[in-house]
Amino acid sequence: MPEASEGNTGAAVSRRGVLAGAGAAAVTLLGAGEAEAQAAPEAFGPVTVRPGDLRYDQLLRGNNFRFAGRPDEIRVAGSTEQVVRAVQEAVRSGRRVAVRSGGHCFENFTADPAVRMLLDLSPMDAVGYDAGRRAFSVRPGATLGHVYRTLLTGWGVTIPGGSCPEVGAGGHFAGGGYGALSRRYGSVVDHLYGVEVVVVDRDGTARAVVATRDPDDPNHDLWWAHTGGGGGNFGVVTRYWLRSPGATGTDPSRLLPPAPRRMVQHVVIWSWEHMTEQALTGLMRNFGTWHERNSAPGSPYAGLYGLLQPSHRTGGTVMLIAQIDADLPGADDMVTGFLSAVTDGVDLTAVYDQRRTMPWLHRMTWPGSGEPGDVITRRYKIKAGYLRRSFTETQLAAVYRNLNNETGGPGAGLLLVGYGGQVRAVAPEATAIAQRDVVMKAVYQTIWDEEKEDGANLAWVREFYRDVYAGTGGVPVPGEVDDGSYINYPDADLADPAWNTSGVPAQTLYYKDNYPRLRRVKARWDPRNVFRHALAVEPPQAG
Repeated sequence: MPEASEGNTGAAVSRRGVLAGAGAAAVTLLGAGEAEAQAAPEAFGPVTVRPGDLRYDQLLRGNNFRFAGRPDEIRVAGSTEQVVRAVQEAVRSGRRVAVRSGGHCFENFTADPAVRMLLDLSPMDAVGYDAGRRAFSVRPGATLGHVYRTLLTGWGVTIPGGSCPEVGAGGHFAGGGYGALSRRYGSVVDHLYGVEVVVVDRDGTARAVVATRDPDDPNHDLWWAHTGGGGGNFGVVTRYWLRSPGATGTDPSRLLPPAPRRMVQHVVIWSWEHMTEQALTGLMRNFGTWHERNSAPGSPYAGLYGLLQPSHRTGGTVMLIAQIDADLPGADDMVTGFLSAVTDGVDLTAVYDQRRTMPWLHRMTWPGSGEPGDVITRRYKIKAGYLRRSFTETQLAAVYRNLNNETGGPGAGLLLVGYGGQVRAVAPEATAIAQRDVVMKAVYQTIWDEEKEDGANLAWVREFYRDVYAGTGGVPVPGEVDDGSYINYPDADLADPAWNTSGVPAQTLYYKDNYPRLRRVKARWDPRNVFRHALAVEPPQAG
């Protein structure tokens, strides 16, 4: 949302999280009109925390323990008005400001040493229905688990967001947002009706504006920029409104996709003890081929979400997961067919093979699900790439080589995530997400404990990534197979010529042909370049 500090950390799926089955989250219900009314009173804050305050270090660090800045102050805001005042103060004093809602940043966007004011929006977590706009209002500090629980409890609806319940809606939505229901319902931003954003005018005045997808809205371009343009680029989002395209009437239960009642989840785990190159590359090749054949919009298999997660051999396992709405016609048969297709011709005996049916909400709100690491192991580096089809044979060999080398650790590995389906029904220029003709996402990750292990882990994942994309300068240059990367998995290496020798800028890898339009939006709504980070949308060059 407002910042780039929220990524869809559903990419980093742990075995513990995948096998989890139930959970709980706090519920905040707002009736018709109450979402708008809540903006008026300042029930919380503002709170200013400076070095020396016992709260400072506790509020400082986000989800990735690699990064912790030392801002002059942490400003905790509870309303749009408080955000306007905080941004205004930062601009007048010439201090760099960064915004955090959930803190799940893969890079140091909010911990950059240049950031002097860290704006924390976590108290702004209300979720409700706004009858005036016929849309659901979601504040940036609301976690995905809270969003799912509230939408389901109040109206029986949901959004196709990520599988990590602790991720803040803030940056997750602004970067596009996707999850287990995206093949069926598209990206989160395909259901984004509007945004409220605190922007800074050319004269230095901070103000809140509303932008919607209505074509005649004079602020329409600001809405468009938040349909995948990433957080931290244009202003501070203080509210999202969600309503599916084409939804009519005033019944809230029909304005977003219905939440599944039950979910079938099948998990298969193999040991690395008997994992040959032929077996591993066979699984990956089959997984990719299945997605090539079954990822068209409207496909009967669009409701099936698959993940393939081979760890480094020191991690010991290769895991395959299938999830589907249990009430879809033929759901069990589709899961069986998927598993059969992925394992076809592969001679392996599973050490774990289990199918379970559970309430959908339990899986989506289980604490810790999908998180990189645990309460102690929170240092990680994650890189990513879109795939328009299966890896090439050369790439498959590179994957096996790096997962089977001597330098990787037990927290290292690859994740192939099923995508496509309804995502592909939207034109690349309709939203800021340019990668619409894709069927998978590839996530390269390593997670470790101690600062002294940083160098070895960073080197491993960087070399792994460079090896897979050796034919295109070490990065996933858009082409027949690869299609750039996902801004919610920010990777500053893509802007480093030491790791990106392709000649293709990082912003092109993230935004492709949509980047020039994003720059024009930047020029209009952030002419002073107040909101920036290592991978920020750049203002157009003067002249």
